[in-house]
Amino acid sequence: MSTRSFSFSNDNPLSTEAVLVNASSSRYEEDWPSIPHTHAFTELFYVSRGSGEFLIENQRFSIARDDLVIINPHILHTETSQSAAPLSYYTVGVDGISFSFRDQKEFQIFNCRKINTDLLFYFHSLFQELDEKKEGYEEICRHTLSILIAQLRRITDSGFQLVPSFHPSKECAQIKRYLDSNYGEDINLDQLAALSHLNKYYLSHEFTRYYGISPINYLNRRRIEVCKNLLENTDHDISDIAHLAGFSSQSYLAQSFRKSCGMTAMEYRRSRRE
Repeated sequence: MSTRSFSFSNDNPLSTEAVLVNASSSRYEEDWPSIPHTHAFTELFYVSRGSGEFLIENQRFSIARDDLVIINPHILHTETSQSAAPLSYYTVGVDGISFSFRDQKEFQIFNCRKINTDLLFYFHSLFQELDEKKEGYEEICRHTLSILIAQLRRITDSGFQLVPSFHPSKECAQIKRYLDSNYGEDINLDQLAALSHLNKYYLSHEFTRYYGISPINYLNRRRIEVCKNLLENTDHDISDIAHLAGFSSQSYLAQSFRKSCGMTAMEYRRSRRE
């Protein structure tokens, strides 16, 4: 007789504060309304058949069967289908969490075709349970969602963290995305106020309330992150790095970097390469 047994520890549970908002199944037809839109929750989008394009923040990405798209709240997106291979997909809306990807993006696309897991089963199960609403479906949905998120941790090759979703306003989320993408530009609070159509004092107050930091301080922090990446992974001169990261001068970079990191940019570069 041969026996194998394993113990289970709850020291690091995989449970999350995620709340299932909805699940849907869609199939391309001639009257397909491809309209850019946003959600106040995170969306998981899984292609079950066909191919097409996914449009996110004015960028286009090809999608096909077994592709998974994760879109954080307030990110403008839509999908289009190829007529020759009509697109079918499932979506799952999840509140209470968002995904913090290593590359600072608010979305990610994963190709799951060669991965030995059945994500489609979990998407279909959530849709079916919400559709039929049999006894105990709420409990089944909660557990299925937890399993789905645990599976995402396993299969994604670009690491992420789950972070609590705190629902920033649409305007604040828009400004954060703008700062993340345009840190190299000359940006001030008046410009951000005009972009968001908010009073600059109100914008600064609301942004700080949601993110714990003012818009301009967030911009400086983002620039420091860019500097760190360039110092670690390129041989650019400090003056070039200052320009690429959006600092007005090398001396301003030096001042900001020392204040943030407690060392000079060159000291940081040497410490990361030792």
